[in-house]
Amino acid sequence: MKVEDQIVFTAHHGSWKVADRLIDLEDEKVAHFLASISNAVNAKIPEYLTEVMNVAGIMSLAEEIGKKDLSDAVVALKSPGTARKLGTLVFEEDKKLRKHLVDVAKAVLVREVLSKKVPVEYPEEPLSEVRIVFPYSEDHVNFTAFHLSAEHGKWRAVRRLIIDDKTPMADVARLLASINESITLKLPVYASIDIKGIDAWFGEFKKVKKAEIPAVVEKYRHFPAENYAPGPFQEHAKVYALRKALEKIGLPLDVPAKSLEKYLEKK
Repeated sequence: MKVEDQIVFTAHHGSWKVADRLIDLEDEKVAHFLASISNAVNAKIPEYLTEVMNVAGIMSLAEEIGKKDLSDAVVALKSPGTARKLGTLVFEEDKKLRKHLVDVAKAVLVREVLSKKVPVEYPEEPLSEVRIVFPYSEDHVNFTAFHLSAEHGKWRAVRRLIIDDKTPMADVARLLASINESITLKLPVYASIDIKGIDAWFGEFKKVKKAEIPAVVEKYRHFPAENYAPGPFQEHAKVYALRKALEKIGLPLDVPAKSLEKYLEKK
């Protein structure tokens, strides 16, 4: 049986109930829909990390660092002192496993600090309503994308987790992070964002040292989004520019699904 081209996101767990589907897969509509999903999952990830780290403590640290201006805040986020503080906020004694959790905690911290200063989310409202029938009666999170496009090729993606009493909440966070990573790769394809051009904009920076961080931040501040994306997606391009600037500095904007996966595998 042929599967209908569509993009579906559903989440049913506790008070979180969201269900929506996009069937009209015109490029611009796909990009906006993916942005709404990304905003929804990123907002929920910290809630699913409270069993493995002190999320309230991370938010408190974010408040402290957030008092600095943008350049100084980024320098602080990169500092060894901040990494040590994060190490005390994760609930793990094993050094190797703790490192995976610190990587995750750092992404939560970076996103929270920078959200007070620059856009880290896309301009769309996050998905928040139940617009279709849930495909599963059990608690779950489900992201499914089927789209065969003459211009963009074939996209087949399924990210799904049935949640029961034995499911670690960090595994839900892992799935949400994986969904966000899929969207991060696909959104610019449908939004016509020039990712290679954004890479080139920051191309002068290689291995960035502490003294160079303000220069990278300044380069980000002057990013001409209008040259790298059509009008409806210039704000999205700015998020990609921020992600690239942070990548040059060695900081994550997104929670790494692989770190959570490695932690859960060994735990």
